Amino acid sequence: MATPEHSPARWEDVVTRLVAERGDALTRYAAFVSGRHEDAADLVQDALVKTFGRLRNGYTISSAEAYVRRAILNTFLDTGRRTSRWRRIRHLEAVPEQSPSKDADVQARIDLMGELAKLSPRERACLVLRYYDDLKVDDIALTLELSPGAVKRYLSDGLGKLRVSLGDDDGGAGHGR
Repeated sequence: MATPEHSPARWEDVVTRLVAERGDALTRYAAFVSGRHEDAADLVQDALVKTFGRLRNGYTISSAEAYVRRAILNTFLDTGRRTSRWRRIRHLEAVPEQSPSKDADVQARIDLMGELAKLSPRERACLVLRYYDDLKVDDIALTLELSPGAVKRYLSDGLGKLRVSLGDDDGGAGHGR
């Protein structure tokens, strides 16, 4: 009998094994890409439907996982494009009058996921691909269909925003005289 990794498998078997063996990792990836744990399961589900709606038999768990990861990223970026208009008018939303606690301010400063959520979808995608998937700039450019210069700019802008939001409260007072 051939090993499961080398024999052609039915797509139903592949998706079942993929979810059982790599489902948690895919959900973590989706949460990291989207910045929201609440959206991660839906993002994975959408990616699985998109991936296995097109795939045919003969894929391995690892090759199917690569397709699903790409579908997670593409689905997130597509959603980001649709919601970019909302970001421009979001400030008009009514906010209940509450004073946030001092603990909430401290927690927000150290919460990386919260800070990633404040970045643009492209900045977040570039940072996740660079520091979570450990891709090089050229690989990120190919993945996102951008120029390497644009990827470098998104990485620089995203890291700059994270430095400001997660940085020290001294405002750079230690630099100089």
